[in-house]
Amino acid sequence: MKFSSSVFILFFLFIVKVQSQNYELGKVSIAELEEKVHPLDSGAVAAILFCKGVSKIDNSDSHTTIQIRIKIYKKEGYDWANAQFAFPTGKSNTISLTDVFTYNLADGKIIKSKLKPESEFIDKNNKNYWLKKITFPDVKEGSVIEYKIKSYGGGIRDWDFQKSIPVNYSEFKTIIPDAFIFKRNITGFFIPKVTTQIASNTYTYLAKETTYCLQNLPAMKEEDYVNNVKNYCASISHELETISIPGSFFKSFSTDWPTVAKTIYEYEDFGPELNKTGYFEEDIKLLLEGKTKPEDKMATILNYVKSNIKWNNYLGYGCEKGVRKAYKEKSGNCADINLMLTAMLRYSGLEANPVLISTRSNGINFFPSTQGFNYVIAGIETPTGIALLDATDEFSTVNVLPLRDLNWVGRLIRKDGTSETVDLMPKKNSNDLVSMIFDVKEDGKIEGKARRQYSDYNAFNFRTKTAKENEETYIEKIENENGKIEVSNYKRINQNEISEPVSESFSFTGSNLSEIIGDKIYINPMLFFLNEKNPFRQEKREYPVDFGFPFAKRYAIIIKIPANFTVENLPKSLNLVMEDDLGVFKFDVAVAGNTLQLSIVHQINEAIFPVGKYEMLKEYYKTMIAKESEKIVLKRI
Repeated sequence: MKFSSSVFILFFLFIVKVQSQNYELGKVSIAELEEKVHPLDSGAVAAILFCKGVSKIDNSDSHTTIQIRIKIYKKEGYDWANAQFAFPTGKSNTISLTDVFTYNLADGKIIKSKLKPESEFIDKNNKNYWLKKITFPDVKEGSVIEYKIKSYGGGIRDWDFQKSIPVNYSEFKTIIPDAFIFKRNITGFFIPKVTTQIASNTYTYLAKETTYCLQNLPAMKEEDYVNNVKNYCASISHELETISIPGSFFKSFSTDWPTVAKTIYEYEDFGPELNKTGYFEEDIKLLLEGKTKPEDKMATILNYVKSNIKWNNYLGYGCEKGVRKAYKEKSGNCADINLMLTAMLRYSGLEANPVLISTRSNGINFFPSTQGFNYVIAGIETPTGIALLDATDEFSTVNVLPLRDLNWVGRLIRKDGTSETVDLMPKKNSNDLVSMIFDVKEDGKIEGKARRQYSDYNAFNFRTKTAKENEETYIEKIENENGKIEVSNYKRINQNEISEPVSESFSFTGSNLSEIIGDKIYINPMLFFLNEKNPFRQEKREYPVDFGFPFAKRYAIIIKIPANFTVENLPKSLNLVMEDDLGVFKFDVAVAGNTLQLSIVHQINEAIFPVGKYEMLKEYYKTMIAKESEKIVLKRI
């Protein structure tokens, strides 16, 4: 890539400016306030001018101090003037917020506004943590805001160098006594500069001071088909490996996967809960009478737990209530439910073990870690692989998990301390099958019937979407979103038989589905099933493309044209295959008298496409949408 000399000079001047800046609170400059746009991102609504954090373990506890200064460029950046900070429920003394100011420029002078008491409050709506919320005063385009926050406890905190807005300078410092050994995990595309030294002698122990710095970081921008953009954020996390006090104490925590598995299994709200069976034994005996096949046992027990124990929407791989209480009260967190499920599956004679995962919203757990997981499901080892089950969702089935679970890999752990990586991404294509037959009238009006069948994850999504929507509202939505058609004879099959594909069928009429110009009728054969938008239009892709699951869309379309019309123009057939068989698009059309037959297939065979395959995927979608958008032209004889 070539840069003009002016761009190079601008970038160089910006580097000099950043390096010479004073990263201390209260030192806001007129130049900062006068700045109209970000030098390297003119579209930025705001930017982090600097963010500095110090996380320290001392003789008795740990605490973290953060100082941050933010520039507001546009009204859309006002959200950055509303900040919130989490702390354990009822423990407001574990967080201290100071130096909260807004700076503006008026007649060449800097005006400093202090946080008002009415702009600060505590949100107590969560039972596990509360939120301290503040709204900065007098914020407008051009304002600079800053604050300092100190939190106590929690060990060495995680640090994100990147944000959803540009970051000019980010610095994170850790001060850790030699008795504590932490594993350091660095993620993202930008590697920080690292310096270390022995901490000053104000401490009563020998400690290491490590500083991580990054500057000129671009904003983390959202893209279509990304499971969690934070997975690719430049960040650092620390996890305690060992505590070693010579001649006094030693404990190992998470140096490798066997240690992680053993540590988690020994937690009192995890392993011991799997050994409790008395509360369900009689119920499961009755439930499984006459059932000997493993697949029957899996489905029966999964459906039993889903029907009787409701998820309270809390995450975590440790039980909240404990399996006995959750069974009695018919509700619990994901660990209560899925550890109970695992115990029942074991009781039935199946080789079941818990599988630790990190949900999509939590990011990917790349390294051996007890802290990286926030969820647990059940895994059954079978001759054909590991079957995965999650009883927190009414529409899940064996190997069809809630979408929050589909986050690359999990970790199956066994009582003997062994563990293995489990691929969470589906391999089987989920089908979306459409069959449609319609008549084109001389006046361009179209009448026809359509049937659509969904399987596996497509069925899961359809059932989830329609579960709380009455049929009348759903039909009205179909009519309004699909060319103002009129729908009649709507039917749905297997809505509640979740082990089977679900299908819907209806008759339709529409006057806006074709275009008449002179003696010709122009019509798109896919009608309201046509998707004209290409989700992959940006030149460069920053992150892998995550479809969630592989899928196949298949359309079988029969079109009957008026007797006094002939086909003047017909889209040509096309067969497009991506390399490595990652995707297939087929468009076949045939004419027999006054009947047209089309077969269209759009198939994506992998859930995740790496960045290196983006250009190929973009061209695939471009070609596919162009072909599907071509119209049939009918001419009056």
